[in-house]
Amino acid sequence: MPRVAVVLPTTTYRASAFMEAAEALGVDLTVVSERDQVLSDHMGGSFLLTDLAHPDGAADDIAGVGPFDAVIAPDDQGVLAAALAAERLGLPHNPPSAVAATRNKVALRRALRGTVRQPVYQVLEDGTDAGLVAGELGFPVVLKPLSRSGSQGVIRADDAKGARAAASRIRHILAVCGENPGEPLLVERFVPGPEIAVEAVLADGELRLLAVFDKPDPLDGPFFEETIYVAPSRLHPEVLDAAIALVAEACGTLGLETGPVHAELRIDAGRPVLIEVAARPIGGRCGQALHFGLLGTSLEALLLRAALDRPLAGLRLTEAVGALMIPIPRSGVLRAVRGLEAAAEIPGVTGVELSIPIGTHVQALPDGDRYLGFAFAAAEEPADVEAALRTVQETVVVEVD
Repeated sequence: MPRVAVVLPTTTYRASAFMEAAEALGVDLTVVSERDQVLSDHMGGSFLLTDLAHPDGAADDIAGVGPFDAVIAPDDQGVLAAALAAERLGLPHNPPSAVAATRNKVALRRALRGTVRQPVYQVLEDGTDAGLVAGELGFPVVLKPLSRSGSQGVIRADDAKGARAAASRIRHILAVCGENPGEPLLVERFVPGPEIAVEAVLADGELRLLAVFDKPDPLDGPFFEETIYVAPSRLHPEVLDAAIALVAEACGTLGLETGPVHAELRIDAGRPVLIEVAARPIGGRCGQALHFGLLGTSLEALLLRAALDRPLAGLRLTEAVGALMIPIPRSGVLRAVRGLEAAAEIPGVTGVELSIPIGTHVQALPDGDRYLGFAFAAAEEPADVEAALRTVQETVVVEVD
């Protein structure tokens, strides 16, 4: 039986899905995480306790309980540890330097500079006037922390005063998260147009497309809370081809060679612009919407198959699918979420779930980094999927004190 180590932070949504996929595929799965609570609700499998905040040490721990046939990481916090561990074990892996570049927004911009179409940017050092730096780029701009994900701390500014306020707020968010509030920030010229997400896997450097998601709600700021994802994309095929080619070019430039890829792009006047690329699959529970031609293969099962170099024939969606991230309307104590049962009965909806318990203190974007829950839909046409998810938006009522 093949052995696979999957690196999962305790905040992951993916533990149960990987356990189910491993059982179905006959894989001996070892879950690597910071605390054993990640397996508290799941039976079977083995567990390795390590500190993902120190990737080198975590990689030593993983290699120490080997051998493994593959090491994978579906979340940002584990990708570098997984790459280092696979390197130590002599397994196929992405170069750790390439993975590290995807985890730092400035490093990514610098690595892709001059080769891949991306936003014009500047690095804002601590103590530098954000208004002046942003003004040199030309408004509007978007300010970002280097290492946070899920749109946390991402803020648009339309003038110098707004840029200074955004920089101050981002540094406060970093401090609350236990990060260095004096770290450099990324300032980018805002790219207009619709946004898409490209999901793919790399095999020996070749990009194999899984899906392209439309994000039909405008993401124009001042904060960038994502809501609806729908696949397949309804953009013109030539635009999609150009977007996929841009992602492949970015992966080649970075040196990524194997495993999942998640990329975010804007389509500005018909031309794709790369916003980010990550050596992991789509985040949160959004991947739960994806099922492929291999007898309804889940994303997690597909990732295990790819890691073990098993055939991946039939990489296509079996129907139009989508996911809704239920947003946190404001920061406070979550008192109630009403309408979940009614939402689950909406035609086309395949699941609705709450991911944060009632009574929890929640934080809205840009301060927070989580969503209240998720809804999933499937239908023959993407428009029907979007319509079902919008009906869920209208049905679910969130109460926060």
